[in-house]
Amino acid sequence: MPKGLYPRSLIIIIAPMVLLQSVVAFVFMERHWQLVTQRLSTAVVRDIAGVIDVIETYPQDPNFTQVTRLAREKLDLNIAVLPLEPLPAPAPKPFFNILDGILSEEITDQINRPFWIDTVGASRLVEIRILLKDHVLRVFARRNSAYASNTHIFLLWMVGTSLVLMLIAILFLRNQIRPIEALAEAADGFGRGQPMPTHFRLRGASEVRRASLAFVQMRDRIERQIEQRTQMLNGVSHDLRTILTRFRLQLALFGEGEDQKELNDDIDEMQRMLEGYLAFAKGEQGEDVAEFDLEAAFARFEAEGRLKKRKVSTEVIGDPRIMVRPGSFTRLIGNLVLNAMRHAGSVRILAKHEGRWLTVTVEDDGPGIP
Repeated sequence: MPKGLYPRSLIIIIAPMVLLQSVVAFVFMERHWQLVTQRLSTAVVRDIAGVIDVIETYPQDPNFTQVTRLAREKLDLNIAVLPLEPLPAPAPKPFFNILDGILSEEITDQINRPFWIDTVGASRLVEIRILLKDHVLRVFARRNSAYASNTHIFLLWMVGTSLVLMLIAILFLRNQIRPIEALAEAADGFGRGQPMPTHFRLRGASEVRRASLAFVQMRDRIERQIEQRTQMLNGVSHDLRTILTRFRLQLALFGEGEDQKELNDDIDEMQRMLEGYLAFAKGEQGEDVAEFDLEAAFARFEAEGRLKKRKVSTEVIGDPRIMVRPGSFTRLIGNLVLNAMRHAGSVRILAKHEGRWLTVTVEDDGPGIP
């Protein structure tokens, strides 16, 4: 069973129609076609049996002229009375030949004499040879007189009409599925932080429209919540930074000392935390998702390591191009790398990109957390 909605919908439409056509074709072949062919074959064999009775019952001229003319004009049969000779060997029969089976059965039931028939080939005539007492009767009958030869027209019309109806249903179904696919694409993109697709709009059936409207309203509520949280972080960070600046000025008035140095270090740590909050708020509010080159970013880390007399090695496994918020991602990895450079002499950065997942590992030879 396919996983997509469109292929599954196609199966729901096409499978019952194909099954219905198969059943109808089987019933038609089994009942109507076979019944009509049997009735036609019965009539032809009945005429041949009448000709045999005339030949064997009434005196005939040496060339059988009268019975030959009678069969041709009244029964539409081209007959010839041949000298007595063995019948030809049976020809190979095709796998599916309804005329051969029914005609042989009728000759056996009505005439019950040795016979040979040839129904194979594209000829419009069927040749029948019947062994009589002193002669061999050869009959050429029209194929359409013993066989329902135009039945395939009904099957062609049935199949052709079904194909047209299935094509119309597929086109209509495609138009109904497209809004659902657009909604799924928009929801997936919003979950990855991408902007709303320009072609997304409310369309389709009423249920799909309601789902699309609910998604748009949910997106607006989430964006408002993010904006409010960002504004709160901006306000809190700004106020705390003002207080920290005042602390720093007051400590500068106390002069130099061990206590003052520890307090300055604490203030610097708090300052970095606040800068991180502000950077986070700024990145989440105004930065869009874009393509980012890992190799170029790692090259900058290597250059910075050389300036700080640190050994920085990098490796990228997979496609180096990813879709992220470039500023936020750079700050995230940069904080880890700078912290490793501060406490270690060797830093190794490994990025592994597999499908939709990216794993970044930052290793160093520092002392670790005491």
